[in-house]
Amino acid sequence: MTRTLRIGIAGLDDMKARTLRIARGEEKPGPSDPTVWFPSTESFARILSATNRAMLSTIAEREPGSIEELAEMTGRAKSNLSRTMKTMIDYGIVRMERSGRKLAPKLNYDCVSLELRLAEPRARVAEPEGDRP
Repeated sequence: MTRTLRIGIAGLDDMKARTLRIARGEEKPGPSDPTVWFPSTESFARILSATNRAMLSTIAEREPGSIEELAEMTGRAKSNLSRTMKTMIDYGIVRMERSGRKLAPKLNYDCVSLELRLAEPRARVAEPEGDRP
């Protein structure tokens, strides 16, 4: 079964407005709505860059038992990798599980689905009866 993380892009003002609409009962999140929000497409691209996606594939395929092992497998500096992992943990993309005396990185999802609104939906205006052919 594929586990998909639904991601949306929304600025801080948009997220505040959405949260208030939900709190007031004016909007109800749907089951297919994003569960994780990035503040910009640039931040999304940085987190899921080609290098980071390769690292996520390494976690899934090779199952490193620690951050140290992952650093060796990917050739990345442990300090850089630790910062990246913290951000990915904060977004819910990965988690750390105890493996003996160490913590091992594990993927929470197999796939990411991005919802990116290009424009606000326009209200549909009904055409007057006389204007139809």
